[in-house]
Amino acid sequence: MIRSYRIIVKGKVQGVGYRYNAQAQAHKLNLTGLIKNMPDGSVFINAEGEEDNVNAFIEWCYTGPRWAEVSEVAAEEQELTGYQTFEIRR
Repeated sequence: MIRSYRIIVKGKVQGVGYRYNAQAQAHKLNLTGLIKNMPDGSVFINAEGEEDNVNAFIEWCYTGPRWAEVSEVAAEEQELTGYQTFEIRR
């Protein structure tokens, strides 16, 4: 079943390649959505795809890329948006 989640990742997650690595992970898991840096230093993600793949992506968010230091991940299910790709937004 296709699921959609709004995910907020906090910690040292900007300036460490988090968005680019998350996009690569999303592509591996056949997810669509978007990711962007937020003014408060967090990263905002909308991710949509098969439930198992979204769950695997959320688990990846807790670690992120090598230089990230994740302190918190908040994931909440939301209505499907119908993204066609997984894109990085500025």
